[in-house]
Amino acid sequence: MSNSSTAPESAYPGQRLGLPEEGPGSIASYGRRIVGLMIDWGLACLLSWQFFDYHPAAIMVLFVVITALTITLFGGSIGHLLCGMRLNTIAGKAPGWWRPWIRQTLVVVVVPALITDQDQRGAHDVLSGLVLRRYIAE
Repeated sequence: MSNSSTAPESAYPGQRLGLPEEGPGSIASYGRRIVGLMIDWGLACLLSWQFFDYHPAAIMVLFVVITALTITLFGGSIGHLLCGMRLNTIAGKAPGWWRPWIRQTLVVVVVPALITDQDQRGAHDVLSGLVLRRYIAE
């Protein structure tokens, strides 16, 4: 007997969302995400070191502000764009002005980013209604 409340199984991350398995438009891999995060966090650390005596609160605030602004303006943070990723709504539209702020605030909390669904979307993406997709081929 099947449980109607469980999501249907999919062959690959993003299939339930109508995304391709590979290439542009597919779900971004964990490797790309981690490298992108390291770039963004490194930039926040560098700016904090330069202007705020490497204060931990300054790092977090700079991280949220820089990444949310660049996602709002360009569809991805600096790290996302350098790693070939962009954020869109499930419908494929631009993130808008409020979704990036919710998403990035949840990223700083860390735990929502560690809870993922079968499409490899963290709770920060699910709660903000976004999906991190590749936009360039390998």
